[in-house]
Amino acid sequence: MFYDISEVAMRHHSHPFGFSGHGRHLLMRLVPHFGRHFAHHAMGRHGGGFWGGGHDDGFGPGGPDGPGSFDGEGWRRGRKFSADDLQLLLLAMLEEKPSHGYELIKAIETRTNGFYKPSPGVVYPALTYLEEVGYATVDTEGNKKRYQLSETGKAHLAANRERVEVMIAKLRHVARKVEWMRRAMSGEPQPEPEQGGWLPELMQARAAIKRAIALRSDAGADEQRRIAEILLRAAAEIEAVRKA
Repeated sequence: MFYDISEVAMRHHSHPFGFSGHGRHLLMRLVPHFGRHFAHHAMGRHGGGFWGGGHDDGFGPGGPDGPGSFDGEGWRRGRKFSADDLQLLLLAMLEEKPSHGYELIKAIETRTNGFYKPSPGVVYPALTYLEEVGYATVDTEGNKKRYQLSETGKAHLAANRERVEVMIAKLRHVARKVEWMRRAMSGEPQPEPEQGGWLPELMQARAAIKRAIALRSDAGADEQRRIAEILLRAAAEIEAVRKA
């Protein structure tokens, strides 16, 4: 039997991401394949995000909707940000304003609504690399370093703009999803679409696609190609609306 974690959240209210004993037991019992991993993070037993087993774990190769992600199938297979992805994300944030390393860590945590907080052991080596290759410059303030985007870094960021925009869009998506879960668990009403909420029709459509794919998990090669073509057409239409 399949359970939609959002439906469980809506029916069994608790404190925001601090599940009561009943809520904790329910998640462990109803979601045997990934409930323990989910609940441990939701209850604050791990410092990292849902995407892996520790502070350093990131989106994985597919981002928040890919393997090891919030929406993906690989909850137990969380992976770290690729070095390139983390570097680009940091450059994008430095483009907004010069920052210290700890400010960048906090900014990533804020962008994901507290869902993911990278460790200093991940961020500072990445910043050192960006300085060494000339993508960032550093102003020293006492024993603190303040990083800012260099002209070379701006050019590198511009060359990878679309990739960066996708990463940032996924961060926004994760932040909204965290807020949705927080409201569901605490019994608060969801915001109206005009205030940043999701229409029930959209959520039902997403669930319908996932169910349809799950029911065809044993499809042969030809059927898999047909399904892939349908999904790619839908993705192209959705993307076309965004670019219009």
